[in-house]
Amino acid sequence: MKSAAKVAIASFAALALAGTLAGCGTGSGDESGKLELRVATFPPGADQAAYDAFAVQEKQFEKLNPDIDVIGVEYEWKAPTFAAQLAGGSLPDVFTVPFTDTKTLLENGQLMDVTKEVKDLGYADKFNPIIIGEVQDDDGNIFGFPRQAYAMGLHYNRDLFTAAGLDPDQPPTTWEEVRADAKAIAEKTGKAGYATMTMGNTGGWQLTAQSISRGAEMQKDNGDGSYTSTLNNDGTKATLEYFHDLRWEDDSMGDNFLLDWGSINQEFAAGNLGMYTSGSDVYTALVRDFSMKPEQYGLTVIPTEGADAGVLGGGDIAVMSPKIDDAHKAAGVKWIDWYYMQKLLNKDAAQADAKALADSDQAVGTPVLPVLDKATYDQQQEWIKPYVNVPTDQMAGFFNGIFDQKPVGEFKGQTQPIYGLLDNVIQAVLTDENADVDALLTKADSDAQALLDGQ
Repeated sequence: MKSAAKVAIASFAALALAGTLAGCGTGSGDESGKLELRVATFPPGADQAAYDAFAVQEKQFEKLNPDIDVIGVEYEWKAPTFAAQLAGGSLPDVFTVPFTDTKTLLENGQLMDVTKEVKDLGYADKFNPIIIGEVQDDDGNIFGFPRQAYAMGLHYNRDLFTAAGLDPDQPPTTWEEVRADAKAIAEKTGKAGYATMTMGNTGGWQLTAQSISRGAEMQKDNGDGSYTSTLNNDGTKATLEYFHDLRWEDDSMGDNFLLDWGSINQEFAAGNLGMYTSGSDVYTALVRDFSMKPEQYGLTVIPTEGADAGVLGGGDIAVMSPKIDDAHKAAGVKWIDWYYMQKLLNKDAAQADAKALADSDQAVGTPVLPVLDKATYDQQQEWIKPYVNVPTDQMAGFFNGIFDQKPVGEFKGQTQPIYGLLDNVIQAVLTDENADVDALLTKADSDAQALLDGQ
């Protein structure tokens, strides 16, 4: 599941695009004879700063490519309506899709093959292999450009840590330390020390993240297009029992157990919540959309336990429709390479992008899971250092620890519907002290397999 930032940043965008499609994706050209390239850029309600940043970058690109007229359009990724948009030719020429949907789309022939183009650009071998795997078929063909990713992180309120007598510069590193700190916050401040998302499929997303941090495998890919559900595993059971103890033994989770991405961010930004897990890239939304004070924010890596433990990651891919013609494909590749990729690979592009964002009061330096190798990432971070405007010292736990963790992608079969099944499980555990964890997982596993068998 993508980390659902409410408002996308033009170029350094948050993972979720939201909005209404505007314009047709296969326009041939404008009155000047230029090729019109429609690119998914804005969510409805995006602030003026985002538009200002894009306007600067649009001019930069068109100066380098005077035969292309870039048109930014609003776009919302919705799996149920995508097929109709594709069939009707109403998609932008360039748009983004989340990792969890990419495999299905490429298997259905709904994405443009860009294998040759990526290889010709010379950086196919620089991608994080786990991330590029999200957009490859079984033969290794590539169907898009991974443009940004995130890893799960532990977000914490520094003010509540201080009020509880905890050191905000020494965040917890194990789940037991998280539990102890959550209890201290609840007892000393009266606020929820810890909370988790529980609805809108986000509960299943976060339950999966914590299960993976305890070495769980939620689903087995059988290698023949079929999947076997493995929700009923030790890691998921341990996570549910952990939540039960925080809720019923420690009373450290407050009294709101119907939280989704937006509402948990609101509670956190308002100072009503000490800790929660979510994508590492949520800082921008917390500060800009939920009015959190930057000095209150802290971020560290999600704790992991056991040899098989990993950190759940996600993100999205810049792709094109297989229905566009060769001219639009070539222009689309130029745009994706310039707008998304070169700022990760080229000093001048990285600094121009960072400056445009900083000048438009957009965040620069928000922690992400690099889509390219560590050496390339480290170099890019050095290039943009003069423009970083987020409190990176308060995110040191994440920056220092993320490369020591094993990234794990989301399971591919019926991802969102199965997350919905797990919403029900986590809600039951948090609202019924005597909930039978074994019975809940057995049923969820059975229901998940029925979904997989029927897909």
